Amino acid sequence: MARQSTRRVSYRQVWSVLVFTLMAGVAHGNDLVVTNARLSLLPGGTPGAGYFRLHNAGDKPVTLVGADSDAFQSLEMHMSMRNDGIARMKPVSKLGIAPGETLEFAPGGYHLMFMKRSHSLAMGDEVAVVLKFAGERHLPVTFDVVSPASMSPM
Repeated sequence: MARQSTRRVSYRQVWSVLVFTLMAGVAHGNDLVVTNARLSLLPGGTPGAGYFRLHNAGDKPVTLVGADSDAFQSLEMHMSMRNDGIARMKPVSKLGIAPGETLEFAPGGYHLMFMKRSHSLAMGDEVAVVLKFAGERHLPVTFDVVSPASMSPM
C-alpha cells in the first residue's frame, strides 16, 4: 500500500512538471496574438496560401522568421506584388513587428505558401502550424481550411 502511494506522488510530481512546462510555453506567446488564420486550399496537390493577422501586444519588437506544419513538407513566407500588370511572388526571409503593431497576411500581400501536402485535407479541416520567431520563440496556431471562393478581405 505504501509503495502505491509513493507512485502516486511520483506521478503527481511528473504531472505537475509537465503542466508547468506547458503553461510556460503558453505564457511565452501571450504577447503575440494571431487571429483569423485561414488556409485557402484548392483540391489536389496544388500549394495553398495562408492568411492571418499577427499582433505584437508586447513591449519588444519580434521577428517572424518562418513556419512549420506536419501537414505540409514546407511553408514559405511570400509577398505578392504587381509589376507592369503582372502578378509576382517574392520569398521573404523575415518580417519585423514593432510593439503594438499588427502584421497582416492577406490576399495580394504577405502570405504563407503551404507546399506538398503530407495527407489529404478537406474544407473545414484544421491544420496545426507553428510560427517561428527569432530567438527560438514558437507560437502554435490553428488554420481553418477554406475554399478560395470563400476568401474575403480581412
